[in-house]
This record gives sequence, structure tokens and C-alpha cells, in this order.
Amino acid sequence: METQTSCNTATLAPYIPTTENPWDMYKVQSLYAKLGFGEHRVIMNSALTKTPQQLVSELLTEARDMPLTPAPDWGYWNRAQFDNSANNYNYYRRQWYQQTIDDLLQNGLRERLTLFWSNHFVTELRGYFSPSYQFQYYRTLQTHALGNFKDFVHDIGLTGAMLLYLNGFQNREHSPNENYARELYELFTLGVNNGYTESDITETAKALTGWNHWSSPWSPIYFDTDTWDNDYKTIFGQTDRWKYDDVIDILFEEKGHLIAPFIARKLYKYFVSPDVNEGIVSELGQVLLDNNFELEPMLETLFLSAHFHDSTTQGVLIKSPVDLLLSFENTSGLTFNRFYNYQNLYRVYTTNLGQELYNPIDGAGWQADENWVDSNTIVLRWDYLDFIIDKFKQNSTDQFRNLALTMLGGNTNDHILVTKTIVNSFLARTLVQDSDYDEAIEVFKGEVPGNYYDNGIWDLYFDSVPDQVEGLLRYITKLPEFQLK
Repeated sequence: METQTSCNTATLAPYIPTTENPWDMYKVQSLYAKLGFGEHRVIMNSALTKTPQQLVSELLTEARDMPLTPAPDWGYWNRAQFDNSANNYNYYRRQWYQQTIDDLLQNGLRERLTLFWSNHFVTELRGYFSPSYQFQYYRTLQTHALGNFKDFVHDIGLTGAMLLYLNGFQNREHSPNENYARELYELFTLGVNNGYTESDITETAKALTGWNHWSSPWSPIYFDTDTWDNDYKTIFGQTDRWKYDDVIDILFEEKGHLIAPFIARKLYKYFVSPDVNEGIVSELGQVLLDNNFELEPMLETLFLSAHFHDSTTQGVLIKSPVDLLLSFENTSGLTFNRFYNYQNLYRVYTTNLGQELYNPIDGAGWQADENWVDSNTIVLRWDYLDFIIDKFKQNSTDQFRNLALTMLGGNTNDHILVTKTIVNSFLARTLVQDSDYDEAIEVFKGEVPGNYYDNGIWDLYFDSVPDQVEGLLRYITKLPEFQLK
């Protein structure tokens, strides 16, 4: 689908709240939805006391300084060690799926970026199969999520997952395989038909040979001079006996001016809007160039900008399956029974909705936005959220009352205020008119006699409140606006 031009004309100058564009709860909710996977109302209330600059700085610092997820015991095993263990391969793969779900739920911006990069530097677990390579690939994404993009490109290409998935392991001196060379330019750094020729791909493939030996299957893959093509190669006009490291250096030296806007544009579409402001993308690309491909200064410029916080950016991105399910849990504060395998539930549901972690649909990744929703998946989204609410209810019905008390900051007998507050907590922007809340108010009122509200008999400690909140949540999750962030 062709990208539309953005109607957002705000600049990259720092966002300064105004009467027309205030720093309010919707702005905070939008920030947490885009830079993480939602957040509980208590956290957002606290965040609202900070300036946009303070909050963005804190989120970036937290992401940068967050420790890497500890390696599992099997994180560097070879295949023989897996074969000699008590469990099959799927046991370990599922274990890391579950760890990934927990990271996404808990780690905010760092894991938001890790997920983004998994859909940029695409591999498919079914293409390399190894649980240890799965973990090592994930660790590389985490390590560089907010770091230097050139270093990222260098290191990701030498992971076992990538060397097997894009055939680097089969790339030898007398039988070069061009798969990784092509994707390096077409998908990872430059874009389709942008600044390279077929000859560049052929010559690059030769330079990338040699990374095809291991001491045993699924152990570290190392470089072997005997399988490296030591002939002269000409890449982007430069000729020598190039190797892997040389390719990365030449690529960024000669094509950095093309790489920077390509990456900036992709991040813009992910964090801001599917409709692109090319002028902003060009400026962001220049920030990336000026900082030697360090990602954080560019992201900081974007996240602090008036452009990012413009009202036109709220509620324009369709939630991915991971967004949809995980942000509902984080925003509601509702919990599963501690013995319930919610990670597997999320893994299965997101897969069924078209976003299988570690297995994007193809080498180009999930295409996102409108591709997330059709007549079938929208019904599945409603059904899955209904089932998740059922599971929350099985754990504790009273937590639905606590949700209301927390979001309202205490008890109240104003059922209209309760309804609007809960509805607004799950949406990227307020509903257009007050009358749009009328149906939600009727849903929340339920079967409680109307005079109970009129006479102040009802409040948040009334017996029916957990059921009322539950019913309202089921209503909210079916609103079209709930699908947006």
C-alpha cells in the first residue's frame, strides 16, 4: 500500500504545551502506548506531574541502562547438549517465548525497540530451529536496541540465527550465496533499488564468504579463511580483497546518506504515523548522520518534538496483536492467577492474530497497521479479550472494583464520572462528543435501579461494581477507538 503524506505540520522543535495542545492524560497515555505497551493509571498520574522533557528523558535513560535479560542455562548450548537434556527442543523455545512475553510486559521502551528490530532484522525461527540461536539473536537485538546502528548491522549479520536463515552459512568461495548480501541492502540498510546494483550484491556476497564453520552444530559460527573468497571485489566503486568487516565499513562510508533516512522513515512509521512527513524524516536522518549512527539522539529528538506530540498523531496507529493484548493487561492492572500460563496464552493468541514472535510472515516482516485487522481478525480480537477478562475474573472478581477505585483515585458515587474515566483510560483520545459516552454509561449502570444513582445509594463499594466494571471493559474492547493507539 502506498504511503500517504502526513497532515502533521508541526516541527521537530521541542514540544511546549499550550491551551490548544495541552500536556494531559491523553498525551501521557499516548506516550506510554507508543514507547512501551501501556501503563497503569497510577504510573500515568505520577508521569503527568513531570514535564514532557523529564518523562521522555527518564524513559530513554531507563531503556539505555536496563540490564540485559539474563541468559538461560541453555543459552549457548550446542545441539548435542540439547539432545542429551531431559527435554525436547520445543520446551526450550517455548521457555524463551515466555521470557520474551514477560520482557515485553515489563520493560517498556527497551522491549518496544527490541520488538521493532525483530521486524527489521528479520529471521524466522523455523529457518534455523536452534533455541540457543534464538536467545542469542534476541540478546543482540536488546544489546543494540538504542545503540549504534552501524555496530548493530555488523553484529546481527554474524548471529547464528541470521547466518542460517539468510544462508550466510552456505556462502563459500566457489559457490557464493547472494541472499544475505541482497537483504543487507534491500531490507536492512538502503531499501529496494536504492543506491546499489546487482554487481554490488554479487561482489558483496563474495566478500561475506567464510562464515560457515562451527565446532559442532549450533555452536558459535566462526570465520575460516579457507572458505573465504580472497579475490579482488569491487563494492560501491572500491576495490580490494574485501571481507565482512570491510563490507560494513564501505556501506556506511559510501551510503550513509541513504541509510539514515531509510531508518528514520521506518522508525517514523512505527512510532508516529503510517502517513509520513518526508521533511521530518529527512531531518531525523540528518540527526542520525550527525551522531555517527547513534540511535538515541535521533529518537530523543523525535520523542521530545512538537511533531511527535501533535494531536494528529494520537489514535492513528492500529495496535498490533502484541500491543492489543499486553497493553490491556498493563493499563487495567488486572492480573491472572499466578499459576496460570498467561505467556503461552499470549503466544498462541498473537500468533493466531498474525504476529507470531520470532516468526514474521516472511523476510520483509509484518507489514503492520491496516494489515493487522480484517473481518476475521477483528472478531478474534474481541473474543480473545473476552477470554482474558474471564481469566482475570477467575483470579479475583474484586480486582475489577480496585481498578475503578484506582482510576478514580478513591470512592465516588458519580457513575458518569466513573464510566468516562475508565473509558478514557483505554483510548488514545477522548470520544468526539459527550453523547458518544451515553451507551457506555448505560452499559455500566447495568441492572442497578436508577434511583440508587439519583439518591446516592450507589458507590464503588456497592456489591454489583465488579460486574459493572467487567461489563464496561467488555464494551470498551469492542469500540473501534480501542483498536488504535
